[in-house]
Amino acid sequence: MALSHQPKNFDVFLSFRGEDTRYGFVSHLYKALDQQGIRTFIDDNLHRGENISEALLKTIENSSASIIVFSKNYASSSWCLDELVKIIKCTQKVLPVFYQVDPSEVRKQTGDFGKALAKLEKKIKDKTKIQRWRDALSEAANRSGWEDKNSCTESELVQKIVEEISNSEFIQMPSNDATMQLVGINSRMEAVAKFLNIESNDVRMVGITGLGGIGKTTIAKAIYHSFSNHFKAKSFVENVREGSKTEEGKIRLQQTLLKGILEDKNLSVDTLYEARINQILRLKKVLIILDDVDNADQIETLLGKCEGFAFGSRIILTTRYKSLLVNRNGLSTYDYGVKELDEDEAIELFRMHAFPSNEVLEDYLELEKQVISYAKGLPLALKVMGRDLCEKPTDYWEDALDCYKTNPHEDIQNILKRSYEGLTNKEKNIFLDIACFFKEYGMRYDMIKDVLKACGLNPEYGIRNLIDKCLLTFDRSNYLSMHDLLQQMGMDIVRQQAPQKLGERSRLWCYEEALDVLTKDMGSDKIQSIILWSPKSKPEEVQLKAQFHKMKNLRLLWIRNVRCCNGPLECLPNGLSLLDWREYPFSLWPPNFFPKNLVVLNLPFILLKEPVVKQQKFESVTYVDFSGCDLITKIPDLSLTPNITRLILLHCKNLVEIDDSVGRLDKLKLWNLWDCKKLETLPNCLEMKSLKRLNLLGCGRLKKFPIISPEMKEGAHLLSKNRKRKEGARLPDSIYNLQHIESLELTGNFIFPKNVEIDRQPMCDSLGCSSKYVFPRLRKLRLNSFEIHTEIKFILNYCCPRTLKELEIYDINCHRQNPKIVQDISLQSGLGLPMDTESGLDLVSALDSSNVDGFDLGSSSVDQPSTPQVKKKKSKTRKTQLQTQIRSDRIRIQCL
Repeated sequence: MALSHQPKNFDVFLSFRGEDTRYGFVSHLYKALDQQGIRTFIDDNLHRGENISEALLKTIENSSASIIVFSKNYASSSWCLDELVKIIKCTQKVLPVFYQVDPSEVRKQTGDFGKALAKLEKKIKDKTKIQRWRDALSEAANRSGWEDKNSCTESELVQKIVEEISNSEFIQMPSNDATMQLVGINSRMEAVAKFLNIESNDVRMVGITGLGGIGKTTIAKAIYHSFSNHFKAKSFVENVREGSKTEEGKIRLQQTLLKGILEDKNLSVDTLYEARINQILRLKKVLIILDDVDNADQIETLLGKCEGFAFGSRIILTTRYKSLLVNRNGLSTYDYGVKELDEDEAIELFRMHAFPSNEVLEDYLELEKQVISYAKGLPLALKVMGRDLCEKPTDYWEDALDCYKTNPHEDIQNILKRSYEGLTNKEKNIFLDIACFFKEYGMRYDMIKDVLKACGLNPEYGIRNLIDKCLLTFDRSNYLSMHDLLQQMGMDIVRQQAPQKLGERSRLWCYEEALDVLTKDMGSDKIQSIILWSPKSKPEEVQLKAQFHKMKNLRLLWIRNVRCCNGPLECLPNGLSLLDWREYPFSLWPPNFFPKNLVVLNLPFILLKEPVVKQQKFESVTYVDFSGCDLITKIPDLSLTPNITRLILLHCKNLVEIDDSVGRLDKLKLWNLWDCKKLETLPNCLEMKSLKRLNLLGCGRLKKFPIISPEMKEGAHLLSKNRKRKEGARLPDSIYNLQHIESLELTGNFIFPKNVEIDRQPMCDSLGCSSKYVFPRLRKLRLNSFEIHTEIKFILNYCCPRTLKELEIYDINCHRQNPKIVQDISLQSGLGLPMDTESGLDLVSALDSSNVDGFDLGSSSVDQPSTPQVKKKKSKTRKTQLQTQIRSDRIRIQCL
């Protein structure tokens, strides 16, 4: 059984003699054509039979043009000559290249070229076939083409060929059918068309942006074809970056632009002509596409200051640099970031190149999945690998896929590496740090930024530039990310620093390689980051003692799932900015370890002995994570770490006490004590001016809640849990000092203080008394497992200001003990909110019960609250819905 797909056309079919040109001229020509988005077929089958395959004949038929590279041994191959006969027979556009051979020798079959043909003819008995070869050679040699002359270098010849083909109508103006056959083109054209808004009479510039090989040029050509008839003048200028390297190249680019706008193919430009171009652009509504632009000077050379365009004009740039769209003299600018192909599109594109016979055998399906996963939707990778694997056996595919993982294909690397090569040294270091360390580490942007800043790398500026150059992206959770193939490129760059000497590479991320360097003491001062994480299920024993002594420039160290079987550790580099070693086994620091730049410290065992901590000052440390450390029973004095902003103590199941000094960390923003089940004692007073989130969920043994200092003005989120459900935990009077709190989540029963002064105003304990809201900025309130009816009423009356957007009450055990509580909650000034609530509410309440009566609250308005109707009905399911609509925000009540 086989899977088939629709055949796809190629722009150019390459016919050549492999032994003469495959690894030289033809490889350069193919690469140049492909970089320009010209769909070029090259037959990579090195082991040809005597007879040309049927699949290859179909490919010739489905190509718009054929380039025939005549070389001295071309006529010695019956395969090449059969190709030529087919090309002459069915291809409209035949373009000969005479590579190190005279055209007359091909035309007349004389000289060395003729001798090669004569030698082959002696083996052929079919005289008719021989005559067809000779006729085809004569006809092809009479066509207009290119000749390899001594005055012309190979690179110049390739450039001439590519320029002429790029400007040919069969390339620049594809048919509608050809455009429709481009994989995934329709949705991308629609997205660009929305930005172009052709009907609008303003002047617009649209950038088609993305990493190399993503398909920017292909989309631009499709747009040019589809919309060019809307404009009086049009021009597609390709290869702007490469052409702008010399003055002659800039002149040629201007000439290409003017030829299109003026519709004069014979126009010749001898000098830079910016003023004339600006005059012309004012007179005509134009569509101009500048392809592969990488700096503002190139735009200025072709478009001047981008002012004075005729109404309705549209300018499109394809670029890897989003910043080129900024400050274009008041032009309306738009950025379309090209997305990777989805899985179905990726499969279609890959099969177009890997299976020209249009059939996929079942033996290849699993291997094909691996290719699709590897390419991650990058069209360039899919095309290159498709051609590389075309018509190869499955064992070849398996070896190739293994090879790709450590040695990316050169054609892919060269395209992606262009953006990297344009970076500054600091930007290159940031890119390599993210590719070889932080992408696996999974750290948020703000933390990465602080670490890299401590390394002296100016991350705010550098990271923004990497994002602008489409080398990095943000995901929705504010984590930095990059395409997997860009990461692989970065890793390959590091490998090439010292292919045979692991210890002289700047970064180590592979466990086996890092282990080799450490255990064999091969380290050097060139190493800047190490990940040593054993993939085995159990920690692996490693001997570490003095190995870090040679690594004076080590900045990032991450060790997991390894157990040191000797000690103590004699050395750690003082230049460390990040130290993450959860299983650190020693009770002492190395004697001369004074890390002035240390920002991230995830090394919990160091706190087992308080004197150890007092040995060092950690003034630069801002992120501390001791999660999961079972041996910690007390957090000691942290006054020597005054700059901590995040203190993570998740799952420290034996933690009982926290020193009072922690309550005075005035730069601490996030303090997470989730699931510290034995924790009893918090600091007596919290004076954390910067604290925004405190999580005490799962801390069910707390003896008392700390006093809240009036200095706590930044507290935004508080989550707490009390297991003493019946009597309720009493909150301190100072809880009302959290005047900036935005989110409050309480699990279990809590007793709020009454009869206290807030801003010198008494707060009544009678529900009938008007009061000031004790948390005036509260936006979200969530109560879990509350059983005290009066406390819920108190909270709804005194804690819920106009700013409240979400109210969630779960598991209040209300429907069996006192059904009236549901009515009270809903009736209390419009579901418990003040009567002057301006925005109103949208109640969506769910009663999750076991065969109990449901309550239908009906509907009401804010101005005239109506009494909800209680309807008794038999529940056929375990869940019934409770709904009422008042106006906007959201309340959820769940009674269990």
